[in-house]
Amino acid sequence: MRRIARVLSLLLALSGLSAPAVYGQERQQESGFTLGQNYPNPFNPTTRIPFELFEDLFVDGKTAVVSLRIYNILQQFVAAPTALNHSSGDGGPLINLEYVQPGRYEAYWDGRDVSGRQVASGIYFVQITVNGQINVMKMWVAK
Repeated sequence: MRRIARVLSLLLALSGLSAPAVYGQERQQESGFTLGQNYPNPFNPTTRIPFELFEDLFVDGKTAVVSLRIYNILQQFVAAPTALNHSSGDGGPLINLEYVQPGRYEAYWDGRDVSGRQVASGIYFVQITVNGQINVMKMWVAK
């Protein structure tokens, strides 16, 4: 496992790219939300991605605009997970969806890219954006 991480770091350094930052739980709570670790992880072929929106995002009737995006190690967009238990209904991509109340929420990813092809084994990053604040978490696809 360490060897894979070293190889990926070397590839990123040679390509001039940097890995997305992965923030700790404390930093996420300060921003009014947390991105939980997907489960199962590693996964094949599907996974669920939990996140929580805290009350301070909804002060004075404000809403939280949330997006989840999946990227590969080259920081290329791969897919947008599906929103679960959203007021607009299940099944839509979790891109710029408005949430009106705090709580624990979940997204579902079927392991497919935007073209509908099953992604390869490897490391992927899930990025959450809430009202312009971004956090990132690492995921593994294992076949």
